[in-house]
Amino acid sequence: MGNLTVTLVHYLVVSGVIFGIGTVIALSKRNAVAVLMGVELMLNAVNLTLVAFSRFSSAFAKGDEPLSGHVFVVFVLTVAAAEAAVALAMAVLV
Repeated sequence: MGNLTVTLVHYLVVSGVIFGIGTVIALSKRNAVAVLMGVELMLNAVNLTLVAFSRFSSAFAKGDEPLSGHVFVVFVLTVAAAEAAVALAMAVLV
């Protein structure tokens, strides 16, 4: 088969594609829930980037805190959960 390794570039390409799809959805839809879904995709792309940088930077820099990207992901997930709560409240209101 060959030597198949996943590098940082692979993670960044996938994250960029997801972020681009989220941007297109957020800018092209008129429905508020669809716009929030696009923003959720963009937040998930940022999460993927943070975890990828955290994983690969800890492999290169010994002695650095390896979980720093994961801590930021927890904060972003908190914001995403609040956004989902707002979307649910809007759906219930309608």
